[in-house]
Amino acid sequence: MGVTLDLSRAPAASAPAQPNLAGLTRAELQAALVEADVVRPDKARMRASQLWRWIHHYGVTEFERMTDVAKETRAALSQAFTVARPEVVERQISRDGTRKWLIRMAPGIEVETVYIPDVGRAGALCVSSQVGCTLNCTFCHTGTQALVRNLSAAEIVAQVQVARDDLGEWPSPKEDRRLSNIVFMGMGEPLYNLDNVASAIDIIADHEGIAISRRRITVSTSGVVPEIAALGARTQAMLAISLHATNDPLREKLVPLNRKYPIAELMAAVRAYPGLSNAKRITFEYVMLKGVNDSPVDAKALVKLLAGVPAKINLIPFNPWPGSQYECSDWATIEAFAAILNRAGYASPIRTPRGRDILAACGQLKSESEKIRASVRRKAAAPEARQSEP
Repeated sequence: MGVTLDLSRAPAASAPAQPNLAGLTRAELQAALVEADVVRPDKARMRASQLWRWIHHYGVTEFERMTDVAKETRAALSQAFTVARPEVVERQISRDGTRKWLIRMAPGIEVETVYIPDVGRAGALCVSSQVGCTLNCTFCHTGTQALVRNLSAAEIVAQVQVARDDLGEWPSPKEDRRLSNIVFMGMGEPLYNLDNVASAIDIIADHEGIAISRRRITVSTSGVVPEIAALGARTQAMLAISLHATNDPLREKLVPLNRKYPIAELMAAVRAYPGLSNAKRITFEYVMLKGVNDSPVDAKALVKLLAGVPAKINLIPFNPWPGSQYECSDWATIEAFAAILNRAGYASPIRTPRGRDILAACGQLKSESEKIRASVRRKAAAPEARQSEP
């Protein structure tokens, strides 16, 4: 069984009235300090650099700890801004070392974030970009949950900060870090929130702060074609495509967004992705669904579709969730599928399912927390129902 630390009795953090400086880019931080009349314009760049290192290199959550900032300035900062973390409602640890946090950004605004060890150079953090999702991909439990809203840049960065708090990675390490990669593969479609995702990447990648290279940041999209080029130009991040099918009729069933942006348009955008090369390959994600998309014919069609694209293909064994209509392909079927891709020259690792016991695997995010809260609501409503009976 996974380990669950129930933090539900921890005091609830009220939503701060002040802007959180952790979500501002360098330019925005300078402007905010001047606008709030905390520093003079001629001192803004220097002061912003000081604050940047305290927030993003040392991970401090109180202005009082910024000891090289004048006491009166710290007091003014405390009045105008915050650098506090959001509330961690629950923290779970899988038997395989995967960690999942349920983070409350504001009342009714919760997301799940997952750290997966031994992925990338050392370990990857799967961050969310929206609360809920609009895409309704039929194999994904996260996609069955209604969209509440986009996350702000501060709320995206906060997920990284919470993980680093838990992993003990402050000050920001340059070597032997456990969190080495960021993947925008959590809740939501990142390209429907590109402005905040791009700002968050600017903050995460800054060399004087968290300092995770843009080459180690991957943004996964289900295929919002008009924003793909902008993602590359604005962020220089690695691109992943949630593909799962090689023909429009099947992909429209699995990924309804395909009705708006069919495969031919998607692949044209992929081939034009800024910086695409053998050193900057596109990752194609392909969930293995038994009897749906896992035949040798499907594998050969995938090879044909990706011809000429510097790419690697992540084969993802389907992660079941309550009520799903799909089953995972047999292991022998997945290996045979991978062998066809390998013979064609494509790296096609089979992604080992991680965190299944805490519903932290691909496509499972937030389902368990929602189920628990629904159960609590039903139990709370039961006495009231009995009292209202004649």
